[in-house]
Amino acid sequence: MRPFIGAKDFEVSRRFYRDLGFEEVVLEHNFSVFKLDQLAFYLQDYYIKDWIDNSMIFLEVDDVERYYADLQALRSPLAVE
Repeated sequence: MRPFIGAKDFEVSRRFYRDLGFEEVVLEHNFSVFKLDQLAFYLQDYYIKDWIDNSMIFLEVDDVERYYADLQALRSPLAVE
């Protein structure tokens, strides 16, 4: 099962998920699938505020401190604030 996630700013969202280590497979100019291990979801250039505000992705990691350090090492303003 793969959820569909919308994006207010499709290009920023794409960059965010790639920075987190997801592999992007572009399916259309406005539609991609992002994969990380066994997790996958579709990102689409589609925005409805109520839907986006209620969408969530849960990523479970085995070591939160290590994962956070890895995110900080990316030095991406999109990955860690």
